[in-house]
Amino acid sequence: MPEAKPIIPVILSGGSGTRLWPLSRPEQPKQLLPLTAEETMLQLTAQRTTGERFARPIVVANALHADQVEEQLAAVEARAQALILEPMGRNTAPAIALAAIAAGVGAILFS
Repeated sequence: MPEAKPIIPVILSGGSGTRLWPLSRPEQPKQLLPLTAEETMLQLTAQRTTGERFARPIVVANALHADQVEEQLAAVEARAQALILEPMGRNTAPAIALAAIAAGVGAILFS
């Protein structure tokens, strides 16, 4: 029986920081805040993608938050295999398509 390929997690860490105002701001959106635990939402998500079943995650984020994303991942000893930085907020479909290209997926099916 062939060995299973590891799951390549994709973490969509975009957002404009407007939905949880005043906590969430454009310079510090909700995914970069510790809302439900000591760790941020990004850190909690990255921690769930560890173990031998998983490859390192691909993270899609706003370019303005690149340093914060890298710092937060490092703080929980997580490393992204790719950090895709969007110059401005986009919808989910383009982010998924870019992540699939980065992962080397041959085809993407949307239904």
